[in-house]
Amino acid sequence: MDYETIVGLEVHVELRTESKIFCSCPTTFGAPANAHICEVCAGLPGALPRLNKKVLDYAVMTALALSCEVTKESRFDRKNYFYPDLPKGYQISQLYAPIGRNGKVEIEYSGKDDSSEQRTKTIRIHELHMEDDAGKLIHDPLENVTRIDFSRCGVPLLEIVTEPDFRSAEEVVAFLEQLRNMLKFLGVSDCKMQEGSLRADVNLSVRPIGEETLGTRTEMKNLASFRAVAKAIEYESERQWAIVKGGGTIARETRRWDEEKEASFSMRKKEDAAEYKYFPEPDLPVMRISDEKIETIRKTLPELPIEKKKRYIEQLHLPAYDAGILTSSKPLTVLFERTAELGGDPKEASNWIMVEFMKILNDHGDNAEDFEMRQDSLGEIILLVKDGRISRASAKALLLAAYEQGAIPEEFAQEHDLWLISDKEALHPIVEKVLQDNPKALAEYRAGKVKNKQFLLGQAMRETKGKADPSILAGVLQECLESE
Repeated sequence: MDYETIVGLEVHVELRTESKIFCSCPTTFGAPANAHICEVCAGLPGALPRLNKKVLDYAVMTALALSCEVTKESRFDRKNYFYPDLPKGYQISQLYAPIGRNGKVEIEYSGKDDSSEQRTKTIRIHELHMEDDAGKLIHDPLENVTRIDFSRCGVPLLEIVTEPDFRSAEEVVAFLEQLRNMLKFLGVSDCKMQEGSLRADVNLSVRPIGEETLGTRTEMKNLASFRAVAKAIEYESERQWAIVKGGGTIARETRRWDEEKEASFSMRKKEDAAEYKYFPEPDLPVMRISDEKIETIRKTLPELPIEKKKRYIEQLHLPAYDAGILTSSKPLTVLFERTAELGGDPKEASNWIMVEFMKILNDHGDNAEDFEMRQDSLGEIILLVKDGRISRASAKALLLAAYEQGAIPEEFAQEHDLWLISDKEALHPIVEKVLQDNPKALAEYRAGKVKNKQFLLGQAMRETKGKADPSILAGVLQECLESE
């Protein structure tokens, strides 16, 4: 019997604010253990929380970008549970009136059976809510102890909960990649999975194809990369189906993903909301959000990646593949748009980025998220080529210098004498030398082997170190050939 996998996600996004959600402690990553903690995030008696306005703005912005309905009267609730890294004994979250509901995201992904086929699907967003993060347990196997770092307590989070609309790991990864890119374009999070800024919990069940009732689901945590998400979905799907097919039952539990063993292991029974004994947070007032506030934030929304991609294809006439790459990271998009603006030719800007710039990134082992180069450099280089001042070969050297050294194109070209030689008088002796150094090729050309002209032209270009204007050099060569 064939089966299908049903997946829903809970995505935790750490917001890019300078201070925590309910106090003024900094959110700096990598600080010494317990360096950033105060009486509020430590949960000391009498310490009252106060909402960080930037967190609310970012939450509304994200809700709008996800096409959610913004809750105009939203509030916080206490989620009560005991865990060593939760000093208050409860988490401040949102259950009854989350900031956003009923959103959707359209994703594009490649089918597993045919990676070249692009498919689209709408993923429904159940809700989006704000909450504070817990601390971090640090296990030391050598001393057989577990230490607690409370610095992360109170770091602001958005939790984005999807409906169970995914049917494959490919769909899930496509959604997470698109979500990460969107959040980066919004500027609300850096989404660094290796630093815990983006964490995804996978809720998964299986059922026979054609069945309407959902199976018993498990939740998988500790997924630190998109690869881990995909592997965990494939493993857990096969594990559950083997149990169902064998006549067993799935335990409703939380499971931990082990990256090294590429397997999931039971952690604890999955809790119901009732077990957390939610009740309205008494120390924080209801948040009333006006229509004017919502519209003000809506006007600040940037053009999102999926919208940019469609515009690049429809208005700039770029291939879908190129448009997808150019909108896959904010720094790459900024570089492309500035280059196209300076050079006046979007297709030329795209070609340079897709070929020459991406080659530099690959050669340096860098990615499109972290590179640093002046936004104007590539556009200035393209203009130098267009104006006939440098050759394409020199332009490639200029681009490398701009990337590695931060070189200013015109200054570097002047300093290293990269200007095109367009003076016919200067090219004549160079061509004559090439003809003298290649008597056999010259004789064969005169005997009718006309393709030798290209060889001689190449030798002349080599003599100029690629700096000769190709059309002028070809003209000088023809003159010399005819005059001999």
